[in-house]
Parts: sequence; structure tokens; C-alpha cells
Amino acid sequence: MRIIVLAGGLSTERDVSLVSAAGICRTLTEKGHDAFLLDVFLGLEHAPDNLEDVFALPGHGLEIAGNISTEEPDLEKVKASRPDQSPCFFGPNVIELCRLADITFLGLHGGEGENGKLQAAFDLLGIRYTGPDSLGCAVAMDKGFTKQVFLQAGIDTPRGICLHKNAPDRSLSSAGLSLPVVVKPCSGGSSIGVYIAHTEEEYRESLEKSFRYEDEVIIEEYIKGREFACGIVGGEALPPIEIIPRSGFFDYANKYQADATQEVCPADIPEETASRMKDLTVRAFRALKLNVYSRADFLLDEKGNLYCLEMNTLPGMTAASLLPKEAQAAGIEYGDLCERIIQESLRARYSL
Repeated sequence: MRIIVLAGGLSTERDVSLVSAAGICRTLTEKGHDAFLLDVFLGLEHAPDNLEDVFALPGHGLEIAGNISTEEPDLEKVKASRPDQSPCFFGPNVIELCRLADITFLGLHGGEGENGKLQAAFDLLGIRYTGPDSLGCAVAMDKGFTKQVFLQAGIDTPRGICLHKNAPDRSLSSAGLSLPVVVKPCSGGSSIGVYIAHTEEEYRESLEKSFRYEDEVIIEEYIKGREFACGIVGGEALPPIEIIPRSGFFDYANKYQADATQEVCPADIPEETASRMKDLTVRAFRALKLNVYSRADFLLDEKGNLYCLEMNTLPGMTAASLLPKEAQAAGIEYGDLCERIIQESLRARYSL
């Protein structure tokens, strides 16, 4: 198959996306596909006269992928580096190349790549793509709306509210919450802009920091517990994985800094707890109108209560990411996982 692996963009998870997509592109190439890695925002300015020749280029576009820094990417610098300085989300030749491909593998994370807008645009343009539909992506990206869906579906989730930047009353008492609390952007990812506040001063500081990323944030009760993730592919939940940061919580630095976090898969928990987590993952997946694949994040408190935090519709896909590790525990190797995502996408959306 001719496959464009789409990455990058203008999300705070840009660097993660490029590394994820590079791994996807490499393994698809090894499996005999004509795959090419493409930055959705920067595009391919100096393309061959015959665009179809892109799929035969020896480097497969992999030169655009670097390493994941422990610091967030400078998005203004990325914007300034685009030669045509166009505000269009799609860079030079992106739409044309995606239309030439048999399918576009979405290696994007966060922002416009994961909030349903790109998926909706591709639907209108007749471009085949991997991962969930636009509706599921849009719903799951909004943590406040996700929380409401979970509650209606009987899925336990931490108590919390949405707070707009212009809200006249930011007090915890008006929200019905008390310290400590978690403050995080409503639509962010990779734990960027997430803070745990134990004092009123920390709470005020956390709000100001989190509002730098978005105009709406989530404030929710802090639940002390063990952190887990549970992936789902084609409606079938994978073995849960436990995430054990060596310090603090599973924030951006702990996610991508070497040796900062221990990950145990299958998780060392009773079978009943694992089964319950897998069942909740399937229920959350369906409640949010998702298909193809996703990954749920959980907290398990000292009393054995499970809380579903959110669903990631385009989870990390580096070989060291959580979903591929869970798949491997289920006997699915990385390359086969990528192939399965393609086939599930074709089956779910294109009747193929």
C-alpha cells in the first residue's frame, strides 16, 4: 500500500508525534509498504514534479524526526520556519499526497490532529485515515465533556468542574471542591499544563499556568492512587499497564525522560481488578462514540476503586509507548499492531 504517515503539526505534543510517526513509518516500510513521513504543517515544499514519486524516495521522509525533548516545543519557532508563512494548517502538498495514498496513518497527537477537525476535513475530502472518527475524537478531546459522558454511563471518574479564564469566581468552595486538587487544560495532552495544588497559593499559581495553554481548564479532586493505562484495539481491551514514576506523577518530563518511569505490563494487580479495568475501557470507548483504537487512563485508589480519567484517541506509538507495550503483552508485535490499526480503520469506515 501507499501510505502517508502524518505527524508534527502545531500541538504541544509535536515532538512526541514526530517520533511516534517515524517508528510507524519505519515498520510499515519494513513490511513492504511504500510509506512516507510527512509533517502536516510544514508539508513538503520541494516535492518531485510527479508527486507519486514521493512514495519511492529512499529516505521515506524520516529525516524530519528528531528526539523528544523534556521541554515543550517552541511552536512560534515552528510557525516562523514555514517558508510560505501561510496560516493554513495543511502545509505544501499535504492534501495532494494524502489523496494519492491508499490510506493516511495519523501519527499526530493533541491539538488539531486529535480534536476531530482534521478527521472531519479528511471525511469531506475523501481521504482515508486511521484511528477514530471525527465525532469520537471531538468528544474525547474535551475533558469536561468526557467527564459528563462518563458519569452518565456509570463510569467512575474524579469529581470536577470546568472553569473558564474569565470566570468571576474561581474559588474552590464555589466548585464544591477542597484541597488538594488537580488543575489541567480541558483539551491538553502529555500532561502538559497539569498541576497538583495542595495550598491556596499553589491553586492560584496552577490556574495561571494552566490558562497559558487554554482558556478553559478542569479542576478535579486529587485522588491518591496507582496509575494505569489500558489500550483497546478493534473493540478488544489489551492487558493493563502500570505506570510508576520514580518521582512525582506521570508528567511530560517523566513520560519522555529516560529511566524516569517504570512501566509494568501486564500490571501486577488481581485478575478481578484487571478484568474490571478492561471492562471500563470498553464501556468508555463505546460511550465516547470511538472506534478502531484508543487508550484509557486510570487511577486505582487504596480501597480498590477505579477512576477513568480520559481516553486518548491517538495514543503514543513509539515502540516504547504504553499501547505498543500492552499489545506486545497480548502477543501483538509492533509492526503487526500498525497493520491491525490500518485494517481496523478500513473495516470500520470504508467497508474494506
